[in-house]
Amino acid sequence: MNLQRIAAIVVKEWREIVRDRLFFALAFVVPATLTLLFGFGLSLDVENVPLAVVDYDRSALSREYAHRFSDSRYFDFKGQLSDLREADALLMRGQVRAVVVIPEHFAQRLLSGRPAEVQTLVDGTFPFRSLTSKGYITAINASFSAGVLATAIAQVRGVSVEDAAAALQPVPVEVRYLYNQSVKSVWSIAPKLLMAIMMISPPFLTALGIVREKESGSIFNIYSSTVTRGEFLVGKLAPYVGISFLNVLILWVLACFVFGAPFKGNALFFALTALLYVICTTGIGLLVSVAVRTQVAAMLGTAILTIVPAVLYSGILIPISSLSSVATVIAHLLPGMYFANITVGSFLKDVNLGELWPDVLALALYATVLFAAGYRLFHKRTAT
Repeated sequence: MNLQRIAAIVVKEWREIVRDRLFFALAFVVPATLTLLFGFGLSLDVENVPLAVVDYDRSALSREYAHRFSDSRYFDFKGQLSDLREADALLMRGQVRAVVVIPEHFAQRLLSGRPAEVQTLVDGTFPFRSLTSKGYITAINASFSAGVLATAIAQVRGVSVEDAAAALQPVPVEVRYLYNQSVKSVWSIAPKLLMAIMMISPPFLTALGIVREKESGSIFNIYSSTVTRGEFLVGKLAPYVGISFLNVLILWVLACFVFGAPFKGNALFFALTALLYVICTTGIGLLVSVAVRTQVAAMLGTAILTIVPAVLYSGILIPISSLSSVATVIAHLLPGMYFANITVGSFLKDVNLGELWPDVLALALYATVLFAAGYRLFHKRTAT
């Protein structure tokens, strides 16, 4: 290959990118903007759930029970309601998402050793949040029930409440959250957003950049020149790989310093694997550009090949282990899943090549196959 001819193509392509303001914004502004929008808007944390209480008993014990919910960080207590009709109206308008109904004679039944059933109404229009809210309510109720039972046993046996509580739980469970001790969803989402955005942006840039020359007819200058197709592809794609790698660095800064995600891995290893990943995704854009002739077709084709896989088959929202057998096979055929493993491992787990070499090898094979196919399908034609 002639390095001077490659450099000339790189300079020409860079000038085209800088000259076109819309294309320049697509290259540098859109990836960071998408990361900020999704990072702040996409949260899987279930906290501050609007909750109200209907207390028909109005006793000291029922107030203590209601206080367990109002004092929890998982619920945003909206106050006491007079009856179920008021609760139904608030649930219907979406002003509260859960209502706890304490029955009459609540304290009397508990103090006499009988169960007192408490009703909970949960808005089921958001299934994931509803199930999580139910889990919070169940845990708070279990804690209160254990406290009541411990107090009763302590009075009967003449022991302390602490000893009675310990006797009620002979096998205590201690849970430790590894790698994400605060269980913040943004710590997991921010690194995966880097993967998703870099799955979408480089193919768009590459496909539009090459197809734009087809539409304008300027590519015929290349067809009739002495530039080989290898030199043309390397010179044409190098600016997009460089821009995409720069975007990786920008998104890394956003993930660490805006969303607070910790980075525990090796920076050099992550940078090299990120470069390999953007080469893979740039290769996707190359294949699209070979197959289509218009920029509209390039945008549609790239969207189909990148957006859906980046969201559904990479583990960003649904763990790969939870996918169906067919979906799991599809996920393993796409590069997003492998780089998602690398980003999560580098950010949260401090794992490097020793543990992630299968993912790195998969990306290397993917890049080789894509560029070999692109080189094979791209043909120089003489101008007519």
